[in-house]
Amino acid sequence: MSVSSQRWAIVGGGILGMTLALRLAQQGKQVTLYESAHQFGGLASAWRLGNILWDRHYHVTLLSDTHVRSLLTELGLEQDMQWVETKTGFFTDGKLYSMSNTLEFLSFPALRFIDKLRLGFTIWYASKVKNWKKLEKIPVATWLRKLSGDRTFEKIWLPLLRSKLGENYHIASASFIWAIIARMYAARRTGLKKEMFGYLPGGYARLLSRFVEVLSEHNVELKVGHRVSHVIRKQGQVQLEFTNGQTEHFDEVVLTMASPISAQVCKGLSAMEYDLLRNVEYQGIICASLLLKKPLASYYVTNITDTWVPFTGVIEMSALVDRSEFDQRSLVYLPKYVSSNDPAFGLTDEEIQEEFIQTLVLMYPKFDRNDVVAFRVSRVRQVFAISTLNYSEKLPPMHTSVPGVHIINSAHIPNGTLNVNETVLLAEKSAVELLTRSRQFAIDAVRA
Repeated sequence: MSVSSQRWAIVGGGILGMTLALRLAQQGKQVTLYESAHQFGGLASAWRLGNILWDRHYHVTLLSDTHVRSLLTELGLEQDMQWVETKTGFFTDGKLYSMSNTLEFLSFPALRFIDKLRLGFTIWYASKVKNWKKLEKIPVATWLRKLSGDRTFEKIWLPLLRSKLGENYHIASASFIWAIIARMYAARRTGLKKEMFGYLPGGYARLLSRFVEVLSEHNVELKVGHRVSHVIRKQGQVQLEFTNGQTEHFDEVVLTMASPISAQVCKGLSAMEYDLLRNVEYQGIICASLLLKKPLASYYVTNITDTWVPFTGVIEMSALVDRSEFDQRSLVYLPKYVSSNDPAFGLTDEEIQEEFIQTLVLMYPKFDRNDVVAFRVSRVRQVFAISTLNYSEKLPPMHTSVPGVHIINSAHIPNGTLNVNETVLLAEKSAVELLTRSRQFAIDAVRA
C-alpha cells in the first residue's frame, strides 16, 4: 500500500483533531474526522444563550499567541481580529478592587509594600526561567511561598491556585504557575506592556464554521454524532466500533480524547500503557454563562480571593467584546474549577443558578436578579491535565504498542497551560511526527 493511499481516522473533533485532520489531508492522506457531539469544536464549541450564538466556554487570544494567529491567517480570519486593552479586578475581603495598572497595584490594601515587591519579583523571576523541567520537581505551594512569602501566598497565590485547581493544588508542581506567568508575560512584551486581548467577531462559531469549510475543501470526511466504543486491531487494520452500531476500518487512527477515555475504548494496550493513561489527573469545570441586561463591572477578569464565593472567577466577556455581538447585552462566565469527580457535578442547573445569582447579589450592590436574561450551565469532567510532580516523565506515549493506534491529547502539553494556542502547537508538532513515521514505515516496507 502506498503512503498516499493510507486511510486515517481522527477521533475527536476539537481544535486538536481538526488541525491534525487538516495537516494530514494537506499531505494527501485520506482522512475521516469523527466527533461524538453533533457539532465540531470540543471545548471551543459554541451554543445559544438566549438569542445569541457564542462560545460555550470563555476564550481569548493574546498578541503572543502566534500559532493560533497563524491558523487564523490560513483560514482567512486573522485580519478581522479585534484587539482591546482590558482591565483586571480583584474581589478580596468582600470588596472589588481594580488591579489594572501599577498605581492600583501599589494601593492594593490586601498586601503590604514588601509583599508587593516580592509578588512583583516572583512574576519577573518566573518570566526569566527557561528550564521549566526543574520546576516539575517542586510543589507549586513550596515554590511560591519561598519567592513571595507566606502573606502574599495566602492572600494572592493560594486563592488563585484554588480558583484553577481546587484542592488539587497540593499535587501540582511549580511548572503549572510558571506556564501561566510565561504566557501572560509574553503577551505584555508583545503588547507594549499593555494587556491587549483579542477576539474574532462572531466568536468561535465563526472560526469553526470556516474551519469545517476548509476541511471539506481538502476532502476530509466529516462525521458528527459518532461516539467510539472500541478500538481494536484486526486483520492488519484498526477497527473502530461506534455506539450507533457502525464499524469502520483504517490504516492509522489517532485518538484525541482525554487519556482515561482513550484507555477505556482502546483494546490491546500493555498494562503499563493503561496505567499511564488512567493515572493522568484531570481538572474539571462547571461553567455558567449568563446573558445580562447590563454589565456587572468594567473588568474582563475579576480574580476572587474570598473562599465563600462558589465560583472561582468572573469573566465579563462584554468588557472585551463589543456588546453589539450580544444584542447590546452583557455576557458573563462564572467558572467553577473542580476535580473530575467533584460532587458539584450532581447539582441541577436550577441549584447552580440560584447559588451563583445569590452570590452576585452579594458581590455587586447594583446587580439585580431580574437583570438575568439567560442562564446556561456547561459541565466537563476532564478539561485539562494537572501538572503534577515530574509530570513530563510520566506522560503516556503518543504512539501505542497497538500498531496504527496513536493517542494524542492535551495531556501532551507538558510545559504550558491548556489554551487554543498550545493546542494548535501540539497539533502542528504531532502532525509532523505522524507524517515522518508514516513515510519511514513505507520506506522500511519497500526495503523489506
